[in-house]
Amino acid sequence: MATRAVADIMSSPVVTAEATELLSDAATHMHEHKVGSVVVVDGGKPVGILTESDLVRLAAEGADANAKVGEWMTADPYTITSAVEVADAWNTLSERGYRHIPVVDDGELVGMVSMRDLVGIAQIAPMAHPSLVDAPKGLEGVVVAETTVGDVRGQEGFYHYRHYNAVELAGKRSLEDVWYLLFSGELPDATERKAFLDEVRPMAAIPDAVKPLLPDIAKAGEHPGPLDALRTAMSAVAQSLDLRPSMDTDAVTRRTDALRLCAVTPTLIMALHRLRNGLDPLEPSDDLGYSANYLYLLTGEVPDPDHARAVEQYQISTIDHGFNASTFTARVVTSTGADFGSAVVAALGSLSGPLHGGAPSRALDMLDAIGTPDKTEAWIRNAVEHGERIMGFGHRVYKTDDPRSLMLRDVAQRLGGDKAAFATQVEKTVVDVLAELKPGRHLYANVEFYAGVVMDRCGLPRELFTPTFASSRVIGWCANMLEQAADNRIVRPSARYVGPPPPQPVPDPE
Repeated sequence: MATRAVADIMSSPVVTAEATELLSDAATHMHEHKVGSVVVVDGGKPVGILTESDLVRLAAEGADANAKVGEWMTADPYTITSAVEVADAWNTLSERGYRHIPVVDDGELVGMVSMRDLVGIAQIAPMAHPSLVDAPKGLEGVVVAETTVGDVRGQEGFYHYRHYNAVELAGKRSLEDVWYLLFSGELPDATERKAFLDEVRPMAAIPDAVKPLLPDIAKAGEHPGPLDALRTAMSAVAQSLDLRPSMDTDAVTRRTDALRLCAVTPTLIMALHRLRNGLDPLEPSDDLGYSANYLYLLTGEVPDPDHARAVEQYQISTIDHGFNASTFTARVVTSTGADFGSAVVAALGSLSGPLHGGAPSRALDMLDAIGTPDKTEAWIRNAVEHGERIMGFGHRVYKTDDPRSLMLRDVAQRLGGDKAAFATQVEKTVVDVLAELKPGRHLYANVEFYAGVVMDRCGLPRELFTPTFASSRVIGWCANMLEQAADNRIVRPSARYVGPPPPQPVPDPE
């Protein structure tokens, strides 16, 4: 690409002023010549520069318009010669934060180069911002923030909430305990647990202003996705709660907003499901925990304790999982200072994508497609040989067994049933067939594979699998949102433009 010198693009002659002139006269010069600065000269040599920004500053400070230019100019301005390359001039403007630089040859003022001049020939020498760093597609491996909420260590097959093993928490603690942990940083003692339950229990009720809207929301659309109605209803809830921008609220208010959104999510899910199926919604029971209440709101019957505990373990295992797509979405929206309802609605939109939250039912659909245990190997071989995706297997992060899948396999086997045994056989067959046909390709069951089996056994219909995922992941979203809002900087990455070189001339209308 040919280089160009400043002499080719500078403005000349330069609009000048004397140091002894009035500021009002200098402002008139700028206006008449439609320029953003004047060079202050003494005997033809530049001694200062006065810009529009200086005029704005002096107006803000109440300066006398009859003041002299020399009192407000920037003395001894930085200058360049006309032989400097355009690229170097661009870098100087960018690095120093200038918009105008006088061009001086042998002590004489010969021109002015401005940011506007350089932008006008941007296609000649497009410059990369010196701070830009290329990132891989999907941002894989890129650290975008620091967090104390938790982490995923995929190579080790391990993930944690705060400083506790997430799978161990699912085995030993209630969902409310883990919710408290993510919001407060420590597990609760008995007194803290009671106070927390008393605080969140009334928040599970759907706001009165939203209840009349739910029938129409539930029945809208001929083929709605699993989260379409929830997304719309959640937006209505956020509006009815009059949630304010997170940047305008204190930490106590933000925590209350987050608790409300988490608590009402399971109630919304089941109310919308029942309404779509011609049933009246139910009110949450004060005597049941988060997960038992979730199943109660589906049928109106107190659930089998084993089923309630199985769903609870699934929900605990899916509360948080690093900077996945929906969690990152929630943090990006929060970084704008938006209210927490907006961030949750955005995260629900992200979770609705089949590559993120839609796999539990698809894994169960695969078991149905296989049909019976005796057809497993032939079906899997055919799928692998034709390059078809094996639903419920593989994960972006884990390169070994997904610890959530191992836990849910135990839960499924504890619950029993034909599907649990069938799923175990399919998992083994997939691993064996891949070892034979695709040596070196390690593919393991992920959380969705056994999640579908567990939820099906506990009476949850397939259209509720992804909403059930959302019923717990909202807690992780909100924990991340609280962290983002507490130490915020708006998320604003860059993109590399690869289109035709700008600026092209705009054609006149035909």
